[in-house]
Amino acid sequence: MPDAFGLAAIVTKFALYLGVMTAAGTVMATLMFRLDRTRGLAAAFAVLGLAATILAFSLRGANLTGDLSGMTDPEMLGLLWTTPVGTALLLRLVGLSLLITGLFMVRVGAWVSVLGGIIAIWSFDHVGHVSGRDTTLLDIALTLHLLTVALWIGVLTPLKRLASSSATYASAADVGHRFGNVATVTVPLLIIAGGYMGYELVGSFSALLGTGYGQALIIKVLLVGLLLGLAAANKLRFIPALRSGDPTAASHLSKSISVEWLVILAVLGMTAVLTTNLTLPT
Repeated sequence: MPDAFGLAAIVTKFALYLGVMTAAGTVMATLMFRLDRTRGLAAAFAVLGLAATILAFSLRGANLTGDLSGMTDPEMLGLLWTTPVGTALLLRLVGLSLLITGLFMVRVGAWVSVLGGIIAIWSFDHVGHVSGRDTTLLDIALTLHLLTVALWIGVLTPLKRLASSSATYASAADVGHRFGNVATVTVPLLIIAGGYMGYELVGSFSALLGTGYGQALIIKVLLVGLLLGLAAANKLRFIPALRSGDPTAASHLSKSISVEWLVILAVLGMTAVLTTNLTLPT
């Protein structure tokens, strides 16, 4: 059972994942599917990501000293700044700041925001279990995995908003259809990258079943399987029905997205536990 610092680290990591992934995914989806009214959503989650970034860095200092003084100890924080933890901090601060700046720029603003989101996501390559393997292919797999997840997360709230008003049912059907086409490429990529990383990090079937890390990974995979099932229902049933003019499909789609969000929160929470509180099998 984690102590108070451990619990704080898990909650902060969860907020970090939620903020970075949703902000980056929202600006990516906005550019790709030409969405509107997403600035406030992206900005709010980017601010959450910034706050979690700073708090997570400070908690690392507290972990070094064993008490709260480490959160503001210049010596401890200075030491952390010279490590990959400091590199990740810099990338997140720069990336999320670029993302927010781009939201208020004309013309190239969308591209600036997407660039910022990619930089923030790339920061996860520098800390954590994958970074310890020092394998380029694993780093690439993680980045592609996170980018596909971010896009999935980013399209959900705008799509639900479109499906919540009869005036925008046609737009919801169009966005849902186009995202479904993109998902035929990104979902296999998500599965392949995730499977490769799981194999590299766990190493064996016995470790998958016999360690806390492996068992938590199994729970995460089951949650992702549930997500894939919900996404399949959207693509194969609700979106086609909405495109054909069935108004009840919009309500079903909206409810399905709400459930997707709940499962995504559970996945992010499990990921926070995996990367914070559990060690890799030896």
